[in-house]
This record gives sequence, structure tokens and C-alpha cells, in this order.
Amino acid sequence: MAGTMIGRVFNDRYKITDRIGIGGMAEVYRAEDSVLGRTVAIKVMLPQYAENPEFAARFKQEAASAAGLSSPYIVNIYDWGCSDGVYYIVMELLRGTDLKSGIKARGTINQRKVAEIGSQVCSALSVAHAKDIIHRDIKPQNIMVQPDGNAKVMDFGIARAGNDTKTQASSVLGTAHYISPEQAQGKELDGSSDIYSLGVVMFEACTGQLPFDGPDAISVAMKQVNELPPLPSEFNPNIDPQLEAIIMKALEKNPLNRFESANDMRLALNDYLAGRPQTFNYNLASAKTAYLGNGVHPGRAVDQTAILPPSADNSPMGNGVRRGGMVPANTSTPHGARSYRQGNAAQQEEKGGISRRMLFGIIAAVAALAIIGVAAFMFLGPKEEKVDVPNVTGMTVAEATVELKKAGLVVGTIDKSYDADAKSGQIISQDPKANVSVAKGSKINLVVSLGAEEVVVPDLDNMTAAEAQAALTKAGLVAHAGTAQYSDKYEVNHVMEQKPKAGETVTKGSTVEYVLSLGAENISVPSVVGYSQSGATEALTNAGFKVDAKSEYSDSVAQGIVISQNPNGGKLEKGDTVTIYVSAGPDPEKQPVSIPNVVGSSVSSAKSALEAAGFGVSISGPSDSSAIVEYQSPTGSATKGTTITITTKSSQGEPKTS
Repeated sequence: MAGTMIGRVFNDRYKITDRIGIGGMAEVYRAEDSVLGRTVAIKVMLPQYAENPEFAARFKQEAASAAGLSSPYIVNIYDWGCSDGVYYIVMELLRGTDLKSGIKARGTINQRKVAEIGSQVCSALSVAHAKDIIHRDIKPQNIMVQPDGNAKVMDFGIARAGNDTKTQASSVLGTAHYISPEQAQGKELDGSSDIYSLGVVMFEACTGQLPFDGPDAISVAMKQVNELPPLPSEFNPNIDPQLEAIIMKALEKNPLNRFESANDMRLALNDYLAGRPQTFNYNLASAKTAYLGNGVHPGRAVDQTAILPPSADNSPMGNGVRRGGMVPANTSTPHGARSYRQGNAAQQEEKGGISRRMLFGIIAAVAALAIIGVAAFMFLGPKEEKVDVPNVTGMTVAEATVELKKAGLVVGTIDKSYDADAKSGQIISQDPKANVSVAKGSKINLVVSLGAEEVVVPDLDNMTAAEAQAALTKAGLVAHAGTAQYSDKYEVNHVMEQKPKAGETVTKGSTVEYVLSLGAENISVPSVVGYSQSGATEALTNAGFKVDAKSEYSDSVAQGIVISQNPNGGKLEKGDTVTIYVSAGPDPEKQPVSIPNVVGSSVSSAKSALEAAGFGVSISGPSDSSAIVEYQSPTGSATKGTTITITTKSSQGEPKTS
């Protein structure tokens, strides 16, 4: 399919240039938008699904769900349609790395960064939940971390509005490792399910481990329902207790005991990041005591007899238990959690077991995820002997070989990579990761540190600031401009000194400071065109001048960059004023604005709406009072003043020419 798509144009404006990736039901391409002159991403449904009404409906639902969501932390949907039977969605082209890849590469993520990402995802979920839209597939693969460090939530492909009439079986769709207990059981969901999934994501990012794992989707889903998650501190003893408490509250089995909303979880994460004390209702110390006091340890089943049934009035807030609150003192549940399950102990197969009803619900709910796993279980016969992979990161290859041999495993491939945080010869990652269950005799692939990569400092002598920055960036070093100085030898804005000196060997990523010349003492006016406003002000002030900054709109010069100056060159007395003109970016009055959708409106209403938005109107077809708009072109957005053509038809019959 990829070869046939390259060069194809959708809607007479989106030209496919190359393929970015492929997912379960769609391929994603890079494309050029000829109308707005920007690069976009286009998701195209795979042909084997396009003719399936259920998949087509879900694909269109993704566009409809996500297009109405506006947040800096949600990927923007620009347009969607169907061309010659091919369904497509036009969206923002994201740059960066998905969180799952980051976890695989690093093992764990800095816990403050995890909290920042969690807060941003909560912000995105708050927007979606406010519109009664549940994502249903929050996982690290769907969280893109951009180069600026901010996260964006992707793929609302299985999102579903709370009042959607599609079958309840659709509610289970998701990845078994990240679905909530109620999602695993095929129950009706609310935003609390997304909060649980985010708790799993943050657990994995902080520890490098999933709270629940197993050989197939059914076993993982059953653990989501019936087993307590381990504490993150079991895997990462350095995790902050307040962040651990946030994660564990999100992972409560009972939805009523999680955060009441994504926004509440966001506020808790922001309190942690700001160093403010915990304000939400969760006692981590009591939870840890309950784990030990009740004999419940990570990976063990929840004691079914310790889970309270719903109150007699079937009210989720009954019996004096508030959402997010604690149960009465006679409850033996490890977290004091109130049960969200239906039924009572008489419905259980045996004490500590699960009901048939619940078992059937789990199996039905995860059937779509586990077909391959079930087939393997039925037809491949007895399971092979399994062993847990030991943690060999931080060891040498020789030490790891011994440790793996003890566990009945062998060393697989050995790759090498530079790592400034690990000594040369030290293992920095392994695949599979520690504590994963694998077949005895499996190979464990290792990545060994080469230590910090070293580079030679380039000679910056007599370069301009731009040339010096480019040379340092190319060498993998960080440029820092020191305090400029007067010099009779060097021209203004040329490097006269640097530290470390040229030819020295330093660690890649080190900072190199360069000093620019201010020229001779009789003070020539330095050219600061192309500088940032702060950089220009600093250079001119260091040269002995006062600065008067003015703003101008510019389509060609980035915001905050100096477009021109007066005077530019020549000499002035010390203390004279140099005026700089700084780009304010493109004129907002000339930027594309959203075109109102007037299809189905009367001609007069459509004309009024378009003109009120700043557009011209051309009518093709009848324009009498009974006419209505059948089509409009263009759609989406355009600059004010653009003429929008509306094609009309008489409400009494077929379109007629006027």
C-alpha cells in the first residue's frame, strides 16, 4: 500500500511524500498541505479494514472525537475525509519520541519528568472527559514526548463518547497491560478508567517494570482485576513517597477510590512538582503497613472476602463512603478500598476465588486481545519451563554472564553505546528486562557502555557568533557566549577567545565559552541583525550603547529576532542610542482563520456567517429564501478576505441555476 500512496493527493491539497509508520488499522504518512504551505501527518486506513463498516465507523469516530478537542497536550486534527474509498485523517506532524521508546532506552525516566508528563496527560484527559470522551487506550506508545519536553496524547482511535450506542464489547479495546479492572471486565467506563491506565504508565516510567505481566492477554487482564499492584518502591527505592502515593491512588481497584477526576490528579502532581505537601486523601504509610500486616505482597491475589459489596441502596456513595475516601475501620481491605463489583460471597466459587460471572466477563472482554494467545495455549501443548530474568544492568559482561548462567539463561547479542552516566564496560540496558518471565535457555541481549563520548574542541578563532555556534553544534558541543571585550585585533562580533582551547579533548555535550570582540575603543556599532532581542541588547549594551527596541510584524523573520537596526555600522559616541526592530512574528490579521461550516444553512444565514467571519461569498445556484447550502469550498481555514463559494439547492427540489 505504501508504494501506491506516495505522490497521491487528497482533497486537491495534501500530497503524500513518504511513510512514517504503520499501526494496527492504519498507515501514517508525511504530506505537504499546498493550501497552508505546511507539513502534516495523514493517517490512512489500511485497505483490509476500509470495507468493514465497524472499522470504518471507528476510524471516522476517531476524527470526530479528536477534532473537537483543543489542548496543547493533544495532537491537533486538521481535516478528514474519504477519497476513492480511502479514509484519511489529516493531523499535526509530531516530532520527538514516544514514551515507550524512552522507557525501553533508559530503563527508568527521571521521576520529576514522569510527574510533568503525567500532569500534561491529565490536562489532556480533563479536556476529553469534559466532552464525555474517554480515551480507553492510554499507554506510553500513545504519549509523544516532543523535543521541547512537552507531551502530546495521540490516537483517539478507540475513544468513545459516554453516550455512544456501539456495543459494550468495544469498551474493552485497549492494551491488556494498561487497561483498568472495570475495562478488563467489559463494564461501562468513565474517566476513572483513563486515570488507572495513566497510573500504570507512570508506574512503568518510574520503575522500568509493568505492575502486571503474564504470558497472554487473559492472564494479564485477570491480574488487573484480582491482584494488588506492587509498590513502585519495590523496584525503585529512590522514588519520592508523595509521587508513589499519587501512582498508587490512581491504581486503586475501586474506581471510587481513585482521583475523582483527571484534573484532581493533575493538581496532586503539580503540588508534588512545586514541593507542596500532599493534599489528596491517601496514606501511603498505612497502605504499606496493610500490605505487610495482611500478608499481601506484590503479585498476590486480592482477598475477595476483604472486598465489601455495594451498599443496600446500590448507591456508589452509600454507607458513608465518599469517592476517594476511606472505608469504616472494620474493613480489612489493604487500601481501605470499597468494592465496585456486584454480587456477594455466595456468588464466589470458593473463598478467595472469582465468580463465574466475573470470569466469563473477563474472558469475553479480552477475547479480541487474546485470540493468538488462546490459540497458542490450546494447540501448542504444555508450557515450557519459565525463569525470571535477573537484573544485570550495572554489571560487566563477565559478571552478567555468571549471573545469567545461574538463572539458566545465556548472553545474546552485545551492542555498545556511549553513555555519559555509566563507566566504560558497564551494562546500561538489557532485553528482556529484569523480572520478566522467559523460557529457560533464552538469550538476553545486552548494551554495554563505551563511557562518555569524547570530541575535539574546534578552533573558533575569528569566527562570527553564528559560525562559532554552528561549528560547536556540529562537534556535539554546547555554545555559550561570554562577556564581549574590546579588541584592536578582532573585528566586532568575531571570536577573540575561547575556553576550552582549540584541540583539547572534552566530553561530548560539554559547554565551550567563546568571547566576541567589541572592536576598538572608539566604538563601532556592531551589527545585531539576526540576533535575539536579548542577545542584541546585550551586544549593544556591552559595546557602550543604549538600546531602543521596536516591534514589527514579519513573515520571514522568526518572532523575537532582530530584523534591522538604525544605525547599522559606522561609529557612535559611547552612550548613544541604537534602535533595533524586532520581529513580532506574522501579522495575526493575515493568518488563516477557521471557516464557518454553513452546509445545511439557508443562503442568507450562510452569507451572514461567512461575511461576519471576514470572508467573501460567491453563490452557485439558487439564492432565494427557500434555498439551502449543499456544499462550500474551501473548508477548514483560510485568510480573511478569501472568497468562499457556496453551492445551493432549492429546498423544494434539485439545484437550479439562477
